[in-house]
Amino acid sequence: ACSDDCVHGARSVRQPTSGSTGPGRGSDRPPRAPARSEKVCRAARDRGGGREPRRLDADQAHQSGCAQVARLAELEVAERLAGAQVAITNKCRIGADVFASAPDLELVAVAATGTDCVDKEAARAAGVPVTNVTGYAADSVAEHTLALLLALARAVPAYDRAVAEGRWADAPGFCLFDYPIRDLSGRRLGLIGRGTIGRAVAAKASALGMEPVFAARGPGAAGPGEMPFAELLATSDAISLHCPLNEETRGLIGREAFAAMERRPFLVNTARGGIVDEHALAEALDREIIAGAAFDVASVEPAPHGHPLTALAGRANVIVTPHVAWASASAMAALAEGLIRGLEAWASGRTANRVA
Repeated sequence: ACSDDCVHGARSVRQPTSGSTGPGRGSDRPPRAPARSEKVCRAARDRGGGREPRRLDADQAHQSGCAQVARLAELEVAERLAGAQVAITNKCRIGADVFASAPDLELVAVAATGTDCVDKEAARAAGVPVTNVTGYAADSVAEHTLALLLALARAVPAYDRAVAEGRWADAPGFCLFDYPIRDLSGRRLGLIGRGTIGRAVAAKASALGMEPVFAARGPGAAGPGEMPFAELLATSDAISLHCPLNEETRGLIGREAFAAMERRPFLVNTARGGIVDEHALAEALDREIIAGAAFDVASVEPAPHGHPLTALAGRANVIVTPHVAWASASAMAALAEGLIRGLEAWASGRTANRVA
């Protein structure tokens, strides 16, 4: 979901005052030609120190970019963007106040697929394009999704803990069979979201012998491989979320949706935490409406102590990973390259992957 993230926090790219800049609001100057040596991610970690931002290439992204997550309030974001033409962000919120206080801003480049960190209406009003990076983590997220589903179905974490606790050593027989195990072959996998990642999950699930089906969009007739949302909830043996978080999908899986799940499915969420009502999730697990849940995302990240997901973590039928489905080495390299291509497009007078 990352969403969707090798470059965390807000970064600013400042053009020299004596040079030309990329096209943006209020600018008639010719675009600056991009240099291949500029294929870097700028990580401006110094807060007000006035030092030149540190530069990271794709190979350094994991060691230096991901280990230090900058959590900035909008006020700090505005301060960091003073005089900048380009903002590179991931989780830092860029809202109307930031756009109002950054008159030089000409581009917001989101270093992820999900763009809910940017007030896109405010960006349109300010005349600032917003771009994202797509497709970079399709295999990474899809493989993580299937890994979570397989681990749930075979109770892998629960059995691993049982062995670590010495319960196998103390078992009367050759095996320990404390938790039910399900085969996935022949089971229906309901997918909510038919983007690049959802389709990748469907292809990999088919290879396991599952029957992937997608939730139809809207109340109209379902297309090939689709079924109405209510039918998907009622007939799926596992449900996996791959849709964006927006006003339409926020709280999509709540008490009403759980009540419609007739086959005690597994629920996997590698999309966005806010799509699922986490309190309703806890109730569904307690009442055994669903067989188990595996989440890589939370409504608040990092999920704090006492958060519903951290409270559920450790149960035999619950797996929680810390928003790392996107984070394979190849996915991070692809994210950096996609971000760089977008910046080079802007510098040459084009806007690639524009979402607002």
